[in-house]
Amino acid sequence: MKKWLKKYLIWFAILIFIAIGFLWPLPNYIEGPGDAANLSKIVNIKNHPDKHKGQFMLMSVSIAQARPFTYLYAKLNPYYSIEPEEAVTGGQDMKEYSKVQQIYMDGSINSAIYTAYHQAHKAVKIQYRGIYVMSVMKNSKFKNKLRVGDVVVALDGHHFKSSLGFIKYVKQQKYGQKLTVTYKRNGKLHKVTEPLGMISKHRAGIGISLTDDIQVKPAIPIKVNPGQVGGPSGGLMFSLQIYSQLTNKNLRHGQKVAGTGTVDGLGNVGEIGGIDKKVITAKKHGAKIFLAPYVKPTKYILKYEEDHKTNYQLAKATAKKYAPSMKVIPVKTFDQAVSALEKNK
Repeated sequence: MKKWLKKYLIWFAILIFIAIGFLWPLPNYIEGPGDAANLSKIVNIKNHPDKHKGQFMLMSVSIAQARPFTYLYAKLNPYYSIEPEEAVTGGQDMKEYSKVQQIYMDGSINSAIYTAYHQAHKAVKIQYRGIYVMSVMKNSKFKNKLRVGDVVVALDGHHFKSSLGFIKYVKQQKYGQKLTVTYKRNGKLHKVTEPLGMISKHRAGIGISLTDDIQVKPAIPIKVNPGQVGGPSGGLMFSLQIYSQLTNKNLRHGQKVAGTGTVDGLGNVGEIGGIDKKVITAKKHGAKIFLAPYVKPTKYILKYEEDHKTNYQLAKATAKKYAPSMKVIPVKTFDQAVSALEKNK
């Protein structure tokens, strides 16, 4: 009986050890190579199908909360990095974090549509609807009143044409002064009035981070369905896919083209995080070309970050080590990306 009990306890201990190793959550997140989606399956433009061979690929980074075993795996794998929870979620719960990522994705798609239609000389309009609430500071008087994902449409009854208008109006107010915020939540209008707090030295504010809520209205109907992928980093690749369909230009020349970067309404390409992991993903999915944002670092950045690397530099170094046959192309603007692809036959 004792022998049987000892054996039972040993197996029970092993099972507990395995369960803890796979299930016990740690205060860290693991980032690694994600997936690559064929954008021709995501973008649908009326009467403008994708007729050319090859693919534009939407790159993603995998993010998961660390467990003891996955933490150890990430430590031993050069493709993965371990990040503090605060650095990944910004202190938000996963519901808020997912909402923020979806807002960024929607904004990325809208900017890409506008850029592509504008560059293809197709009619497109932008409707400004307000500002998204992306986070609410803990010491804000509007905490528990405003939520992530709410759309602020007016302040004290005043409407504005951009987020700069909202910011300028708040800057003109004084600490402790009451402010009425009109906002939309789930399509319904609400109002809340609270005093302004001190959000920085000598500056009063609501205590929120924000981004513009815009809706793009193109003359030629388009549908973009990215699925569960979130974040702003797909803007450049979305715009190239849309542009190539609108113009019927063969930019890929039968190749798989990967890349990443934000794009604004003026066609400027911005840097993103996790580009080294996206290069690894691109290699695994057979990409021969990788478009990497290049934003020249300022003197201020170089002063405080001696080892600073641009997106392009990091992508180039990663490709040299893990994907030597991949061509990494630096891009500052949408036009540069198109020009580079046209020459890359």
